[in-house]
Amino acid sequence: MARPYSNDLRERVAASVAGGRSCRETARLFGVSVASAVKWSQRQRVTGSAAAKPMGSRRRPVLEGEREWLLGRLADEPHLTVRALAAELAARGVAVSPNTVWVLLRRAGHRFKKNAVRHRAGPARDRQAARAVAQVPRSA
Repeated sequence: MARPYSNDLRERVAASVAGGRSCRETARLFGVSVASAVKWSQRQRVTGSAAAKPMGSRRRPVLEGEREWLLGRLADEPHLTVRALAAELAARGVAVSPNTVWVLLRRAGHRFKKNAVRHRAGPARDRQAARAVAQVPRSA
């Protein structure tokens, strides 16, 4: 990941623009892009500092507050789809994508199990002929 320019350079560029030089002239003088000179001078005017914003840091999971409800709902109705769970969350006032719900479920230990009927991939010589309707063995 790229590192931000030093605060010293940012402050000097912003001070140069505030002193009356154009952003293009300042950018050429300091060897930075015009866009950087514009952004740094704007940030200096708005916040009083041209310093870089913090980089990185982990974001707090969006659904952490709904985790218990979501896992309880899935325990009550195990055949709910991820899209259906996302729709129910939207009805509760938490608008998230189905992928966000899936990430939470994966972290909680849920996995997607493929249907046993569809495990027939591979060369025809390695498997028996498929029946019209495959039977899924029932567990006791």
